[in-house]
Amino acid sequence: MVKKPLTLFNGAREGSGLTDEDLAAHLAEEAGRLLVEQRHGTLLEGAALGRVADQVANAFILTGLALWRPQDAVLSEESPDDLSRLARERVWIVDPLDGTREYSEGRADWAVHVALAVNGAARIGAVALPAQGRLFRSDRVEAPAPGPRARPKMLVSRTRPPPEAGEIAALLGAELVPLGSAGAKAMAVVTGEADLYYHSGGQHEWDNCAPAAIALAAGLHASRLDGSPLVYNRADSQMPDLVIGRPELARRVLRRI
Repeated sequence: MVKKPLTLFNGAREGSGLTDEDLAAHLAEEAGRLLVEQRHGTLLEGAALGRVADQVANAFILTGLALWRPQDAVLSEESPDDLSRLARERVWIVDPLDGTREYSEGRADWAVHVALAVNGAARIGAVALPAQGRLFRSDRVEAPAPGPRARPKMLVSRTRPPPEAGEIAALLGAELVPLGSAGAKAMAVVTGEADLYYHSGGQHEWDNCAPAAIALAAGLHASRLDGSPLVYNRADSQMPDLVIGRPELARRVLRRI
């Protein structure tokens, strides 16, 4: 079987023909395909596989952004932080492999995040779930079906669930479900496979910018746990907590907190 070659363009030969939405989606999808091939075509395993995969995907995405959006700034988990980005209106926020542990373990709940923040807001996002063959983009997302199931599903980190998660789940009468990547959890809420994603204990902007852009475009709630908006391109990239979910459930959580 002949493999489709990786490309840094989506049929467009000129930068003016490639929208920000198309670029984000294309880079996330192609980087994801590269990661799938990397996982199946190497003798590396475990942490070593994850380290190499992070760098390979990061190089691919940053090369594409340098080619097509050289005037924009970039904040990536796998690159040194250039704080000159703070003076820029447009900043691409990238997690080339969200869920490195899950990827290294051969699981399917890992993701690629490519987002564009404009004046601090998550304006455009693409999340690829390559092991599941799925791609989500903020300009082509629909709201999940109205109304949660009889017993809502609340998603938390598989490896670092918040200590208060059980209490929040009890408040909602929810089933507590651990899952890997932040992108995988947020997209499960977007599709209606789950109802709420709750996180405390630390993240960075690249962990949630693309997922938040998609969730907000789908009409879901996305905020910090104190109800304040998610703000990006800050000097400190840490994002300690967030909640993404159906608005009625998120409101109950925020009132409790």
